[in-house]
Amino acid sequence: MDLAGLDKKYLWHPFTPMRQWLESEPLVIERGRGVYLYDSRGRRYIDGVSSLWCNVHGHGHEHINAAIKKQLGKIAHSTLLGLSSGPSIELAEKLVEIAPAGLSRVFYSDCGAAAVEIAIKIAFQYWRNLGQKPRQRFMALKQSYHGDTIGSVSVGGIKTFHEIYEPLTFEVAFCDNPHPYRFDGDAEECKQHCLGQMEKLLQQHAGEFAAIIVEPLVQGAAGIIVHPAGFLKGVERLARQYDVLLIADEVATGFGRTGTMFACPQEEVSPDILCLGKGLTGGYLPLAATLVNEKIFEAFCREPWQDTTFYHGHTYTGNALGCAAALASLEVFEKENTLQLLPDKIKCIERFLRGIRDLPYVGDVRQKGMMAAVELVENKTRKKSFDSAERIGAKLCQSLRARGVILRPLGDIIVIMPPLAIKQEELEELLSAVGESIEKTCRH
Repeated sequence: MDLAGLDKKYLWHPFTPMRQWLESEPLVIERGRGVYLYDSRGRRYIDGVSSLWCNVHGHGHEHINAAIKKQLGKIAHSTLLGLSSGPSIELAEKLVEIAPAGLSRVFYSDCGAAAVEIAIKIAFQYWRNLGQKPRQRFMALKQSYHGDTIGSVSVGGIKTFHEIYEPLTFEVAFCDNPHPYRFDGDAEECKQHCLGQMEKLLQQHAGEFAAIIVEPLVQGAAGIIVHPAGFLKGVERLARQYDVLLIADEVATGFGRTGTMFACPQEEVSPDILCLGKGLTGGYLPLAATLVNEKIFEAFCREPWQDTTFYHGHTYTGNALGCAAALASLEVFEKENTLQLLPDKIKCIERFLRGIRDLPYVGDVRQKGMMAAVELVENKTRKKSFDSAERIGAKLCQSLRARGVILRPLGDIIVIMPPLAIKQEELEELLSAVGESIEKTCRH
């Protein structure tokens, strides 16, 4: 039996309708180089979704490969429970150096969902350690996505992903997200509407909220929902005014995705807690981090008999190979001027989106830096969506494979998020294929 057959016999794929998968022909990836993936039949594809938004510098990058091999010659993993390691220490120092101002401590995990779960538990226990037990509520945005563990699902606001698990989750106050396309208003109106909702809840439940959690500037899994300018800063002001912790989930937006290393500094926002994952290792190994400020850390740093210890930890916390890959990735950012080369690529995506936004089946186009989305609709005037049974987004992405491009849709929203290292001509090839496939797939 070939690999595709063995896949169907043994594997269960994430976020995948398995009945349809079993009736399809699996695409088995064998290797990668640069922005390209190669399947088991030798066919080449542009990795237009960065292997689920995590690949930064391309596949098989020599500097990152060498760093992992060098670390492997020393040790692959040792626990951080009761011990420490050079790579974890060096990476923590580097992350604090480049993170938004005020963050000073690093707690490692192995995926973005875990980084958020840790942030939630830290925020909850922080107030307990201070003797403020009523502060146990959380506030989030509708259509937010923060991961798949029970805590991160609780603060997630996408019904498709989260509704079935509602009996297992804790109650969260959800506010509208401020994207104008959703509310038929201009950006300022939407921003004030949402901030007003948040403030009203903070006033009505004074002294009850532990934290507000947001995806800074862009809600990724919601379909690249870009927030109006100043919204994030407004959330920070409310958090400070009502003495609530601010958790910034930069798992998707971090490491250059919005055009800068992190999204928060674009609005001069310094969160109390920062969640990182995905691009942390350049897309090589599972590693995540939750950063906190010194005020929070000190609430956990008391005498043992006071029982303020944070009882959380993963077997592979601070894994040496992952930390070595992350350090190498950050070095590549500097050596290859990754961020400095982004503006031309960002403009290239802007031009493409301008060119297709008036098509009758393009309901909306959205972009922040190297994160972009095209929302497909059956009737633009009435904002009428395609029947979900038609699976237009999936059909479009399937058709792209024949053109040598791999994308993954969010329903009928086409997400374009290639590695930051993509060359201009490769990006243009990707965008051209997407444009042609949109017209062919939607014109039916």
